[in-house]
Amino acid sequence: MRTLRAAAVSPDVVLGDVDGNVGRVADAIASAAARGASLIVAPELALSGYVFADAAEARTAALDRHDDRFALLRAALPEGATAVVGYAEATSGALFNTAVVFTRSASLAHYRKSHLWGIERAFFEPGDSAGTVVESPVGTLGVAICYDNEFPEVPRRLALAGAELLALPVNWPAVARPAGEHPPEIIQAMAAARSSRLATVVADRRGEERGVAWTSGSAVIDGDGWIAAHPDESHVAIADLDIPAVGDKRLPPHNDLFADRRPELY
Repeated sequence: MRTLRAAAVSPDVVLGDVDGNVGRVADAIASAAARGASLIVAPELALSGYVFADAAEARTAALDRHDDRFALLRAALPEGATAVVGYAEATSGALFNTAVVFTRSASLAHYRKSHLWGIERAFFEPGDSAGTVVESPVGTLGVAICYDNEFPEVPRRLALAGAELLALPVNWPAVARPAGEHPPEIIQAMAAARSSRLATVVADRRGEERGVAWTSGSAVIDGDGWIAAHPDESHVAIADLDIPAVGDKRLPPHNDLFADRRPELY
């Protein structure tokens, strides 16, 4: 068992203001790192905004994965830390809803969201992987984006592939719920974390964009499925997580979460 300090940040995101968003995300990363976080997650499409009018507007806010502005984000991280940030990725023929995983010295991976929600289909192509697993300085990191996590197969697949924890950038539109209840997406994330003993760091948007109100659902969820941190007054959810040894899914005294599976019956 080891302890990892993780943070979900939710800086101001301005639709289409890529340079400004890069600066605000970099500042949020630096601030969380100064508080000791070694894993820092920012929201889905944090560098572009989300509620595009059309595909042409989405493309004006998109970045090539080799864009020099990613160096500004890397410079905000100390050595040994890892960050995950959502952005609109431009290629010669398509756009993708992507999360970049990086350290101070390098980009480790670019994961393209595979389950597109609603109007996203008008702007983005789906990725060809249901989440991804990345070896990073903070351990074996699973990465998925927003709606991906509403398919239970995705976090389970990542856990079975060796992920020790899950980074989950999201943009959750606020939906009606009974008084006193968690947002439904948080309930799903808590359940997925518990069912695979996969601590999860959720970074959500806050405020409103073009009439869409966000849930402000950022949270750090531990491997038992409990919320270890909600956002504080600086819009950061930060907590220390206990991370078991790779592959250790034992439930003392008699059970092992993965060894007890009987997939031939499912």
